[in-house]
Amino acid sequence: MAIFSTAAQEKDKDSLDFDYRDDRYFEDQFYLGLGYNLMLKLPEGSSQNNVSYSLQGGFIKDIPLNEQRNIALGLGAGVALNAYYSNFYALKDSQGNIAYQKIPDDTQYQRNNFSTFTADMPIEFRWRTSTATRYKFWRVYGGVKLSYLLQGRSKFVGLSNTESFENPDINDLLYGAYISFGYNTWNFYLYYQLNNMFEDGTTTIQGNPLDIKVLNFGLIFYIL
Repeated sequence: MAIFSTAAQEKDKDSLDFDYRDDRYFEDQFYLGLGYNLMLKLPEGSSQNNVSYSLQGGFIKDIPLNEQRNIALGLGAGVALNAYYSNFYALKDSQGNIAYQKIPDDTQYQRNNFSTFTADMPIEFRWRTSTATRYKFWRVYGGVKLSYLLQGRSKFVGLSNTESFENPDINDLLYGAYISFGYNTWNFYLYYQLNNMFEDGTTTIQGNPLDIKVLNFGLIFYIL
């Protein structure tokens, strides 16, 4: 939080011990998030298993929009790691062709997942009850997040074999809408991916289109 001028202000238990005018401060913040990925529109008969997790972190620049400075825009940059565990997997043949299907019921395996590592750009509208000296406050942040794929992989771990490869069918650009809300450090987070995880035209071996989207929810922590 950047502060440039001072004046008297009433204190409370959630405020700093010294007085400042609140007409020049910013809520620039680092963020860390931990969440669960719910895969929507999986092919019929397929289901998730294990824990499909998400980890994200980055920095958001605060741009106040009013004199009270409780309404602002936030422009950020960060990275995210997402893993999606299910019984729906990718097979790659010797010619490099990839096919998608449910793992047969009689096939024993340890785990199977898709994973993405992305560079993220969140753009959000911010409302909060903060002042220059109040460091604990209520907040509601909402906006859109653009994610550029740095690496996308498919991995199948069987009882005696492992298949892992970079998957070019995963969309290079993912985007969605999100909202976070809470008090002080602890905040709930909800994100809905607006476009498909896979490129248009990607189908199962039965010829059905892959229209998988993601709903992510969890906690996000803001650090001044």
